[in-house]
Amino acid sequence: MKQIDRLQALGLFDSRVPRYTSYPTAPVFSAAVGATEQARELQALDPDVPVSVYLHIPFCERLCWFCACRTQGTQTLSPVESYIGTLMKELKLVARLLPKGLRMGRMHWGGGTPTILPPHLIRRLAQAVKTVFAHTDDWEFSVEIDPTMVDRDKIAALAVEGMNRASIGIQDFDPLVQQAIGRAQPFEMTKACVEDLRVAGINSLNADLVYGLPHQTQARIADTVEKVLSLAPDRLALFGYAHVPWVAKRQKLIREEMLPDDLDRYHLAGLAAEKFSEAGFAAIGIDHFAKPGDGLAAAARTGRLRRNFQGYTDDTCPTLIGFGASSISRFAGGYIQNAVATPAYVQRVEAGQLTGARGHVMRPEDLLRGRAIEMLMCEFRLDRAELRQSFGDLAASLDADLAHIAARFGDLVHLEEEALGILPGGRPLVRIIASCLDAHVPEGVRYSRAS
Repeated sequence: MKQIDRLQALGLFDSRVPRYTSYPTAPVFSAAVGATEQARELQALDPDVPVSVYLHIPFCERLCWFCACRTQGTQTLSPVESYIGTLMKELKLVARLLPKGLRMGRMHWGGGTPTILPPHLIRRLAQAVKTVFAHTDDWEFSVEIDPTMVDRDKIAALAVEGMNRASIGIQDFDPLVQQAIGRAQPFEMTKACVEDLRVAGINSLNADLVYGLPHQTQARIADTVEKVLSLAPDRLALFGYAHVPWVAKRQKLIREEMLPDDLDRYHLAGLAAEKFSEAGFAAIGIDHFAKPGDGLAAAARTGRLRRNFQGYTDDTCPTLIGFGASSISRFAGGYIQNAVATPAYVQRVEAGQLTGARGHVMRPEDLLRGRAIEMLMCEFRLDRAELRQSFGDLAASLDADLAHIAARFGDLVHLEEEALGILPGGRPLVRIIASCLDAHVPEGVRYSRAS
């Protein structure tokens, strides 16, 4: 049997499983966990341990059809300005509970389109965050950049406030593909954006691409990859398009018959990955690539690679505090998600309440399984010795699941006393393999495809 046939038989094209940017995954969160637990976790933070800070800006001038993020369209700045005011109020609410002297080691602005903010709102928001969190000397401030919604003045404002990593959304440069997903973004416009970022002193650049989009062919994706490489990014992310119109209604505008089939989709990803490798990028996990000198590649080499809601990261801060509608915080005791709908989020803040609306309190078994899944997703290897050292006798509770994985996936994995390793031929199945360790499988939830 050919390798691709075997992968297909094991569910590569049929399985719908989580991406495991968290464990448990967000559909498991419960409304029984919320603001009370959020307050307790904030008050318990150690002021000597830096945290990561995430701010969600849900607004876009255009709603790209392929996107399944929680966003809302606007043609005016009025709702954006009002929302920034609410964010600043939320910052003050949280600040009352934080231990004095708490610093941030990372800050990330995501969306939506953070660069919808004009310079004066960029400065106002950044200064409001810094009033609550001083930053470490080696902090990283990253922002998601839409080249069609940014100019030199916005870039200058971000640079002055300390942005030192930019993440540029590209998806695909082919005009036909862009038309089919409702995202016009000429290469020359993106190139000019990159040049402006470099002039402003932003030396770390990430680019996001998507495979599996309508009208994509090997020739088209090869041309896109060539153009992307000419921009000299430091990191790349290559995500598989998740067609989930039951979640993101706008995806109904995409004609399904124009999407590549399972095998074509698999080969599109393989071609792009091969070209990145030939250009000197190291493969990181399932969908990231980095230059050998980049921090992400260093983290992968030294076992410090981690997984969070942005994908793979070298962020070592154990706590993530999320601000804004729908954002998720990660604490030692579990996850807390803010009210998802913007009106509900605003209502809580205006009432002087914390915004946590749902979440999950971690049990020891959750911590064990979460770490085991993270090992597989980051390293394609589960270190049983490390789990025994960290979790003691509880680590043995995984033994039956590991034996099941070894039986199901055969010589694509290697199970021994000290480790479970996924061999190169089995790595496309890593999300499926990781799901065998998932003790939380909510009924009725449809995840994205494994391939």
